[in-house]
Amino acid sequence: MSESPNEPCTCSALRRATRALTACYDAALKPAGLRVTQFAILRHLDRLGPIPVSRLAAEAALERTTMGRNLDPLKRRGLVTVTPGALDPRERLVAMTEAGRGALAAATPYWRDAQARINARIDPATVSAVAEALISAT
Repeated sequence: MSESPNEPCTCSALRRATRALTACYDAALKPAGLRVTQFAILRHLDRLGPIPVSRLAAEAALERTTMGRNLDPLKRRGLVTVTPGALDPRERLVAMTEAGRGALAAATPYWRDAQARINARIDPATVSAVAEALISAT
């Protein structure tokens, strides 16, 4: 069966939407000096406490190498530490510092504002339904 050349590509549409969404959150978080990816990592660490890099990557649905690249600027700014594991020195444990907690607290109102603006335009239940449908399809 031949597809219409004018039929919109769902993947392209969703990629454009996620880039626009990321730009919205990044712009909102700019006064706090964080990008939304960094903010999300800090939120995970706040919820989970010190955690191996590989588990943090899994929690954030990222490849371990991508997580490592995302942690680098947070380490340089002193917002997180990465240390060898106590039982296995090859393991790397990530922990949020006091400066990281401060950065998260300072950024949270900006994130909430962006979240409210997005949720006013797109029903959160619809977002959850689309995410669940796509996740369960893989």
